[in-house]
Amino acid sequence: MPTAATASADARRGLQTRDLSRFAYLSIAAAIVTITLKVIAWRLTGSVGLLSDAAESVVNLVAAVAVLVALKVAAMPADKNHHFGHTKAEYFSAAIEGVMIFVAAVVIMWSSVDRFLHPQPIENVGIGLAISVVASAVNGGVAVVLLRAGRRYRSLTLTADGKHLMTDVWTSAGVVVGVLVVALTGIERLDPLVAFLVGLNIVWTGWKLIRESTEGLMDISMSKEDNAAIADILSRFVTSEVHFHALRTRESGHHRFAEVHVLVPGAWTVTKGHDLVEEVEAAVHREFGDIALTCHLEPREDPRAYGDYSAEFPVPTHEDILAAHDADTSSGGSTR
Repeated sequence: MPTAATASADARRGLQTRDLSRFAYLSIAAAIVTITLKVIAWRLTGSVGLLSDAAESVVNLVAAVAVLVALKVAAMPADKNHHFGHTKAEYFSAAIEGVMIFVAAVVIMWSSVDRFLHPQPIENVGIGLAISVVASAVNGGVAVVLLRAGRRYRSLTLTADGKHLMTDVWTSAGVVVGVLVVALTGIERLDPLVAFLVGLNIVWTGWKLIRESTEGLMDISMSKEDNAAIADILSRFVTSEVHFHALRTRESGHHRFAEVHVLVPGAWTVTKGHDLVEEVEAAVHREFGDIALTCHLEPREDPRAYGDYSAEFPVPTHEDILAAHDADTSSGGSTR
């Protein structure tokens, strides 16, 4: 049972877990509603385009269930076998969703080729399209909620599900236009042609989701902007005695991790060095947000303190800061 002090320390180091499963339940409910509406629209019209749209909604339902499982696992706290938590479960969910999207695309394109070779008339266009538009509105509203939550909580799972639903909205719009054109022109092969294009669009969406999830499983670093923001905070502690290097970052679901080496004079006491590290960690968390930052203290005179890693994000040195200050002064600009 974590104590109040432990909980406070975890919060300061960005290790708190969040149960975001409520968004998955919303996605599941939306999928059930849209499947029902789109199947009704397909049965009324006989449009293979609307059938493809309904098939993608079935994928949405499977994906939403995978999202629910992933978010439940990701919310589990760290334990003796998973010291850094379970947040990488979100990447598995995104990968599963990407694979399911590929399956839906194959079904859609196969159906569209068969209907192109054997065209059939479309019936009850008006009411069928009206039902499809209502289903798209439901998906669109839920997609906006998921995308906002994904950005707020830095959840790849919610972002992926939101993008998927938003793609479904644009897919439905294309299908509606295709069916409407068929009704106006009488060219029945336009309907399966639109469905085939929808399938290609779904393949692209699935590929992007699989690529993003793979990058996450391979410990991709945080964005250049985020790395630069952390480096800027660290540079405020740089003096003629203190320097930072070996800044490295990674993302794991909605958790972010960073480590940096702190170079100080070897004559400093352990207490003095530790006080500096505590100030640095607190400043990064306070100004940057939730992140687990690990600082490694090193004596600046020791040659072994340098050349640790082949890849790292640079932190300005004391000389860099002085040079920038002189440049600003000579150009009449403002200084920090």
